[in-house]
Amino acid sequence: MPRRSAARTGAARRSGATRRSGAARRSGAVGGLRAALNSLGLRWKIAALLAVGCAVVAVAIGFLVHHARLDQVAENARSGATAQLVRVRQLYELTGQVDQADTDAAIDAPGLPAALRRAALAGQRTTYLDMASGDPCVWAARPVGDNPHHVLSIRESLRGQADEMADFDRQLLVSGAVVVGLAALGGAGLSSRLSRELRTAAAIARRISQGDLDARIDHPRPPGLRHGRDEVAELATAVDTMAASLQQRLEAEQRFTADVAHELRTPLTGLHTAAELLPPSRPTELVRDRVGALRTLTEDLLEVARLDAEVEKPDLDVHPLGQLVEGIAEHARGSAAGFTARGAREAYETFVRTDARRLERILTNLVTNAHKHGGGPVEVRVDGVEITVRDHGPGYPAHLLEDGPQRFQTGARERGQGTGLGLTIALGQAQVIGAEVELANAADGGALAVVRLPRA
Repeated sequence: MPRRSAARTGAARRSGATRRSGAARRSGAVGGLRAALNSLGLRWKIAALLAVGCAVVAVAIGFLVHHARLDQVAENARSGATAQLVRVRQLYELTGQVDQADTDAAIDAPGLPAALRRAALAGQRTTYLDMASGDPCVWAARPVGDNPHHVLSIRESLRGQADEMADFDRQLLVSGAVVVGLAALGGAGLSSRLSRELRTAAAIARRISQGDLDARIDHPRPPGLRHGRDEVAELATAVDTMAASLQQRLEAEQRFTADVAHELRTPLTGLHTAAELLPPSRPTELVRDRVGALRTLTEDLLEVARLDAEVEKPDLDVHPLGQLVEGIAEHARGSAAGFTARGAREAYETFVRTDARRLERILTNLVTNAHKHGGGPVEVRVDGVEITVRDHGPGYPAHLLEDGPQRFQTGARERGQGTGLGLTIALGQAQVIGAEVELANAADGGALAVVRLPRA
């Protein structure tokens, strides 16, 4: 008993494992099919859905038509065989012999189906149709004579009718395939416009997310201009309304920031003048330092507001890049910035078209940020039309590299260590002069800021 019980347990375990593996394979197949369908675009999904629907309808209609035609052929064949049997029986009763000219008529034919023979011996006149074999035919039989064991039968070949049904089925198949193909093409054509409108809406939404608040879809059929519901038009109108609302709020915030900074400017100027009149002392130095920081913050806010409003106009001119950057680095030497030029001759012979004042603002902010939040030494290097500012500190935070600089958010944990506006202003001024700023971390440690200028 224990052995048999163990054997049954092992068999049950193997059976369960087999069922689980089969279910896992089916689940994997379904998952693969679902992934393949999800990878298709909306246009192809709609076309495939229409094609599958038309295929199901075509198969159902073809099945019904096939069976209707088959029933018609069978009825005609049975009627013809019955009529032929009546004629042969009449001749047999008159002459006592089967017409030899009709080779398919016979008494007790050896190939007579057993079911038909039993029905005939039971006194029934019946038929037997065989369309599935390689030699399709129809039989008709009835009992004859005084001896109930004799059966008169007639056999007619249905080869022509079978060939006709085969041609009919091929025509149904071809017609169904044509209908499915036309449905797929029609579905693709009808859904292409919908797909194009949705792609346009997605592209406009991406532009809005990147800061282009003037982007609009401007759907040609906005809701309310015609009867019925157009979901795409409603989506386009919703996106345009969202963009307009977002633009109004941002412009209101920008105006508020500019107004606040502008209103603070006048009292801060008076406060700075009053601080300069205070007698020299440690408290006076603290007041002057805080007033200076507040004035710097106010000027930065005004500059950010001008950059946001896109009213800054660059004064572009051609400058030798090496000499220009060397002068800027000399001004920033108070921040412990060292200047090196890779390929000095090439650097001094490279000319760029830029705004020297704004480029100085960009590099000064980058050097100041590197000195404040990084580690020394801070290096400024020129290579072709690229200017690299590098420190040897912990590098940029991950959130800054991923999302870009955020206003009033710095990498320093201590309060009062910066406003987070330096990098924001640097990137904004770079956009004004047509330059690119790329922020990254060096492989051996430290933060990298690369400024690429347009070559003259």
